[in-house]
Amino acid sequence: MESEEQKVTEAKKEIEEEISNPKPIDDKKSFTPRTRLGNSVISGEIKDIDDILNKHLKILEPEIVDYLIPNLQVDFLYIGQSKGKLGGGKRRIMRNTQKVTAKAKRQHFSAMAVVGDGNGHIGIGKGSALESVTAKDKAVKKAKLNIIKIKLGCGSWECACKSPHSIPFEVTGKSGSVHVNLIPAPKGIGFCVADDIKIVLKLVGVKDVWSRVYGQTGTRINLGYATFEALKSLNAYRFSEEEKNRWGLKE
Repeated sequence: MESEEQKVTEAKKEIEEEISNPKPIDDKKSFTPRTRLGNSVISGEIKDIDDILNKHLKILEPEIVDYLIPNLQVDFLYIGQSKGKLGGGKRRIMRNTQKVTAKAKRQHFSAMAVVGDGNGHIGIGKGSALESVTAKDKAVKKAKLNIIKIKLGCGSWECACKSPHSIPFEVTGKSGSVHVNLIPAPKGIGFCVADDIKIVLKLVGVKDVWSRVYGQTGTRINLGYATFEALKSLNAYRFSEEEKNRWGLKE
């Protein structure tokens, strides 16, 4: 019989093969709504996700996001690492912890998902469970429920293209001891950021950006949440028509 550690290792490999290349989530043409907001979406009263976000309505069903954003993509942050002599220290998407009880070792898995459409919509969520697949599903559902819309633009003084390839101005986000500072960059710079920050910015639609990171950046969960908070702070400002034209803001 296979040992428990071998089963865990095989489960990790299967999950990494599934998400090695992020694919668009299947469009669910219909679902059974359980909330008033879901009924409004199915009946056609609400046809755009921005109508929900602009009114600050709370989304309680992840199927609503699948219905209104058919090209939604999903990816995972590498919050864990493998154990053992051969693959020890290699970063993994699953965070595995063990609790020793009187009967046996109890495995616990955590995953952190990021969803976005590359057009200003982004969501992030963390899921935990006793099985790796369940933890991954929980993370994706929470990320959909936390989806937001941010402003894209061109805020670098070195670039005057007025296209939404970066962010309109410098922002900072904090989670725990981690501070993430995102700085607009001119077109062609690319991602001058950490790998986990790159995953978040790629799904939201940012193509060029600089960053500064402070604190215990080895805590990847806080790094992901700090990046999300920095992007969310872009919505804390109101812009005049002149500023929108100057920075090429896309709302």
